[in-house]
Amino acid sequence: MADEPILLIDEPAPHVRRITLNRPNKRNALSNALRGELFAALEAGDRDPAVRVMILRGAGSCFSSGYDLSSLGELPFYTAGGQGQWARHVVEGCFRMWDLAKPVIAQVHGWCLAGGSELAVACDLVYVAEDAQIGYPAVRTMSPPDNQYHAWIVGMRAAMELMLTGDSISGLEAVRLGFANRAHKAEDLEREVLAMAERIAKVDPELAQLNKRLVHRQMEAMGMRAGIRAGTDLHALGWHTPASRAYMAELRKGVTQALTQRDQAFGDYRTGDKG
Repeated sequence: MADEPILLIDEPAPHVRRITLNRPNKRNALSNALRGELFAALEAGDRDPAVRVMILRGAGSCFSSGYDLSSLGELPFYTAGGQGQWARHVVEGCFRMWDLAKPVIAQVHGWCLAGGSELAVACDLVYVAEDAQIGYPAVRTMSPPDNQYHAWIVGMRAAMELMLTGDSISGLEAVRLGFANRAHKAEDLEREVLAMAERIAKVDPELAQLNKRLVHRQMEAMGMRAGIRAGTDLHALGWHTPASRAYMAELRKGVTQALTQRDQAFGDYRTGDKG
């Protein structure tokens, strides 16, 4: 229904706040309206002394199918304009989440694609259903990722394969490669994630904040933040390739048709048995 909230918030356990992307009919596609509400909710939870940990999940059949290509809308916060604005904006959003004091857990089931995978990566912990499907199919036709986390999270060889094919990986493979912490059967995922959140909430929040920041500081010392920011320039270049321009012309004719055309040769996503 049009009047249903696009974001749901509840508190399933003491000191645990849960945020649910609520566009199930759109596979929780990330419009900028949804992103704006999400950032506001995360920051409100971070300011609330009663909250010690947050969970982020998606309603319906999946976590998120990615950015809403049909109606993205205005940016939810300001990012300097010019070439690469969108990629810089996405990366800034990632680091807004990265820099929160409270731990954020991604609870991933079903599709977790493109911008959806970036959203999961911006969380501190990622727990997935065994049969989840995580991928970045946009590399086949549009551009390199706007948030190039892949080499940092899954390593060079796995990142290269994902970037050169746009293929997806299962939840079990995501754990093996280091994208996720653990995989659970789909019917057990919510219970297991909540149990982990309750366990984290037992730690003093000031100490937990320092422990979280310690891990981030080590990644920053190795260059992760600078590397991801540098990748935004390559993303911007991608839009100027003939292949990308031709695909965007098809996308303007219809999103569903363009996505089907993109994946037919590969036989996956909406054109395969997994969809």
